[in-house]
Amino acid sequence: MRDIFRGWTEAVETFVLDVISERRRGKRAAMVRSLLYGLSKLFELAVRTRRFLYKVRILRGSALGVQVIAIGNLTVGGTGKTPVVEKFARELQDQGRTVAILSRGYRSKPPPLGKRMLNKLLFREDRTPPRVVSDGKSLLLDSEQAGDEPYMLASNLKDVIVLVDKDRVKSGRYAIQKYGCDTLLLDDGFQYWKLRGRRDIVLIDCQQPFGNDRLLPRGTLREPPSHLARATTIFITKSDGKTKELRARIARHNSNASVIECVHQPMYFEDVFTGERFSLDRLRGRRVASVCGIAQPESFEESLVKLGGELVYAKQFADHHRYTQQEILNVINRSKKRQAEFILTTQKDAVRFPKIDRRDLPFLFMRVEIKIIAGANDFQDCVRQICFR
Repeated sequence: MRDIFRGWTEAVETFVLDVISERRRGKRAAMVRSLLYGLSKLFELAVRTRRFLYKVRILRGSALGVQVIAIGNLTVGGTGKTPVVEKFARELQDQGRTVAILSRGYRSKPPPLGKRMLNKLLFREDRTPPRVVSDGKSLLLDSEQAGDEPYMLASNLKDVIVLVDKDRVKSGRYAIQKYGCDTLLLDDGFQYWKLRGRRDIVLIDCQQPFGNDRLLPRGTLREPPSHLARATTIFITKSDGKTKELRARIARHNSNASVIECVHQPMYFEDVFTGERFSLDRLRGRRVASVCGIAQPESFEESLVKLGGELVYAKQFADHHRYTQQEILNVINRSKKRQAEFILTTQKDAVRFPKIDRRDLPFLFMRVEIKIIAGANDFQDCVRQICFR
């Protein structure tokens, strides 16, 4: 039943994304766009009102007495946030900070419904401790319980605490009291205003900076672009180096923030099931297939071609799709028919793969890290300010 519900949800999500990006035409799509436009105006009013209430302290945030860095974006999905969170966590840990990453665990397995409903009906504070994905020594949860990004971060950062809870004030206190953390990284935290006294870092995708410039649900913006004014540092991700116009637009909303440009640099390939690693030149001149469920699958597929692979088959799923064994077997069968020598995916997808017995073709994921191409000194200044504040 849960798989059926998930499939229905993904189908609706895909339909809505096609409508708002205007890939779907016709009267039906036009009617849906009109409805979404009206809803987006209500959403904008709600966002501005909520922000105002926090600004005038009618709604009050909490201060935890440690460094808090919120890393997020104005749009939904696809900015390459997880590698940036990883880079900050690694740099801060290397500088002697005790870091915890606090995530809400998007599409992770929630606590029992009955318990959540009872707490709400009785206006009772939820005292359930946050889920510990990593205690800085061991991975304690799988990707379904933790969520894709928290599990991936915990896998890549063996000595960093990773906690999952929608209430990040609660998980922040837990990180401080249980693990002695002095630095909290809020994964996807730009819209989380319950924690005060923090540094806001915003990511903007060079390819689609502000989506279609409309707010949810008519567009992909979570907040108006003018809210960039809150940011202390702005990352332009997936930069092509031609960012003069984008920088000018950013400056209209925030002329004081440091602007850093970066790209996602492929490091190596790793077998999804055995952990064996391969160099990037493994693809050169080879016929390859790809499968992924991310916000912008085209960018991943293009990267395989740039590495010299001949892409003979590509299968795309909805963002955060949790794969079934049959779906993976279907990808293997179709890739073999196209005479592919490898099947490639992203690390974010690999954590959602089921175990399979067949090894007809090597299944590899591409490990990427952030490479700063402009503003390296600004990044180091940002890290120093956090460490020695």
